[in-house]
Amino acid sequence: MSNEKSRFVSKIAIFTALTAVLDALIIPQLSSGVWFGLVYLIVPITGILLGPRMGFISTLIGVFVGHIISPRGLEEFLFTLGAPIGALMSSYLYQKQWIPLFGFFTFSLVTYFLTPITRVLPFWGMWDVYIAYFLLLLVIGLIHLRSKWWENNWVRYSLSAFIGLESDVLFRIFLFIPLGTYQSIYGLPEEILASIWVAGALITPIKVGVSTLLTTFIGPRLEVLAS
Repeated sequence: MSNEKSRFVSKIAIFTALTAVLDALIIPQLSSGVWFGLVYLIVPITGILLGPRMGFISTLIGVFVGHIISPRGLEEFLFTLGAPIGALMSSYLYQKQWIPLFGFFTFSLVTYFLTPITRVLPFWGMWDVYIAYFLLLLVIGLIHLRSKWWENNWVRYSLSAFIGLESDVLFRIFLFIPLGTYQSIYGLPEEILASIWVAGALITPIKVGVSTLLTTFIGPRLEVLAS
């Protein structure tokens, strides 16, 4: 095996291990039902530095191991698929492959609003997702215009991280609402569901913001060290 391949395999092993550890670290006070562990801190960096395919696989293995270390119910193995999707989407956007994100966001939002139960949920409850969709459209325009703004590494890291993490959030929302797991798995009444929506709208964006800042400031430095 060449030195370059050896380094890449080592990076995959390191990121997989870090993902497992962070996923297993559950802090109840910061739990919102989206990320019970701290895995959100590393999801975007993993995708950007390892690429779409290996970023997805590394994160998938990491969260699977993390969930075994810190069990939180069999249903969470389904919802944790959001993390590897977040890594995948962060990597896609960083590499200017915007079509998968546009299709995913548009499909997920349309199916969400076509679901009858959303009529009792606060519209503003997904404000961070709306911002991510708007920013995605803006990025698509910048890419087509070959704007120098998008060539700025700090801008690419921050927007790729934010929009990628919101892809994770949106995937979990898709499972929860359009696919009806709020009822089929959790059996939640409408009034409880609405209160969960409010709590998520307050806590989840804070986590996304922390991870985005971390990715923006650490990501470029890690990229240089890993090259």
